[in-house]
Amino acid sequence: MATTLFDDFNPISSKQWKQKIQFELDGADYNETVIWHSPEDLQVKPFYHIDEFSRAAQVKTQASNFKICQNIFVYDIEKSIQRAMNTIERGAESLRFTIENEKTDVQKLLETLPLENRTVYFNLKFISIDFVKLLDSISIQKKAIFFCNMDPIGHFAREGNWFTTSDKSNFETIEKIAKATTNLSLLSIDSGLYQNAGANITQQIAYSLAHANEYLNRLSPITKTIVFQIAVGTNYFFEIAKLRALRMLFKVIAAEYNPDIECHFLVTPTKRNKTIYDYNVNMLRTTTECMSAILGGADAVANLPYDSLYHKDNEFGDRIARNQLLVLKHESYFDKVDNPADGSYYIESLTMQLAEKSLTLFKDIEANGGFLKLLNDGTIKKKIQESAAKEQELFDSKKEVLLGTNKYPNKDDKMKHDLELFPFVKIKPRKTLITPIIEKRLAEKLEQERLELE
Repeated sequence: MATTLFDDFNPISSKQWKQKIQFELDGADYNETVIWHSPEDLQVKPFYHIDEFSRAAQVKTQASNFKICQNIFVYDIEKSIQRAMNTIERGAESLRFTIENEKTDVQKLLETLPLENRTVYFNLKFISIDFVKLLDSISIQKKAIFFCNMDPIGHFAREGNWFTTSDKSNFETIEKIAKATTNLSLLSIDSGLYQNAGANITQQIAYSLAHANEYLNRLSPITKTIVFQIAVGTNYFFEIAKLRALRMLFKVIAAEYNPDIECHFLVTPTKRNKTIYDYNVNMLRTTTECMSAILGGADAVANLPYDSLYHKDNEFGDRIARNQLLVLKHESYFDKVDNPADGSYYIESLTMQLAEKSLTLFKDIEANGGFLKLLNDGTIKKKIQESAAKEQELFDSKKEVLLGTNKYPNKDDKMKHDLELFPFVKIKPRKTLITPIIEKRLAEKLEQERLELE
């Protein structure tokens, strides 16, 4: 009879492990010493065991299909074409164009690019039926996969005003565009705004779901894929669980409207923990954040260049950011296993805890009138500010560490003459319907103090 190595060892129960840990603690309280609670009040244990594992999160992810995405801000058409062509030749598999002007010659922008079976995202800073109809016809002609990331609610939350005069006219325009187009997906959820403004993970998931639910409630039956543009932070396993929980809960909520609606995750590293001093550390941060994105089930990852806070778009920064993803995909083999987080009791536990807490918060939002109502009365902004203040306090007291910034800073590091962009919150006085949700980095105050002393 064949035997295995494990036949020589008796199984050890979770109770036995806990007893051993308690013995080693020499009288210290188990719960207070080795169990800690996250800002979301998730309980994190020192070990996880199969005999305490009740159920797995029903999440299916396909790391083998994730795409490397390149961000391109469209200002000069010729330069944007050249940049898109260059990045495709150097390994980018999909593109995300940000377009601010509806007079942009999008036909010229796209006509020479190799787009067949390629995924292209369009972040439009305006709402225009004719522009989107043109994109629809180009996607058919080019046999491309276009996601037109239209998000009036996200624009309202970020800018304080709608694209046009009211929410009703915005939704009516989306309805007209949906009827006039056939080949592209229209809707997007700007989840990254909540993360970059300081929301905790439970809030990020619940607000993203409530945000999406407004569209599902207010628009005619949606059949096309909804894109979630997500920012991931540095808490490695929590961010993996965040994406899994969000996908699982969206499937549950969308099934109430149309079980065939899919969600598509376009993920980017957060700006919140990035710094201008000791900026090379940003590469380490974005690498682990991209790893979390892939393992958590991102459909596409658009990396953040290490110098994006203070430098204009440049070839070197883009190349490094893209190469980080190329190394993860082709040398670290992150695309070889689907559902890579399956079987990890820790990640499964985090996923289920996040899902339960986020669903409770989502239900509370809906019971109090829905996301738009709470956005209008300032509740959402207030809750995010409270979470952001707690995190800022942890950073200021050095309990949350950013190496090279609030711990082990290089006093000889000078940045004043290297700033091509203003890396801090910009105040734009204007009349708005609501106070916008503002993205802010943890290190801003500390960096401003250092710049003044240079």
